[in-house]
Amino acid sequence: MLLFRWLVLLLFLAAAVSFAFFAATGQQRYKRFGVVIVKWTLIAGLVFFAVLALERLA
Repeated sequence: MLLFRWLVLLLFLAAAVSFAFFAATGQQRYKRFGVVIVKWTLIAGLVFFAVLALERLA
């Protein structure tokens, strides 16, 4: 669980840095990269918590 928390924190930090690069340079590739990181981090988090919920039911 602790590893998952750190991984999510680092991924959101990477997305924030990517958005900061976009704000500084105006290059769209940094914005796209940040959105992709956030999207897949949220999907992975939802799957992780779905598995935890299913374990509780079983």
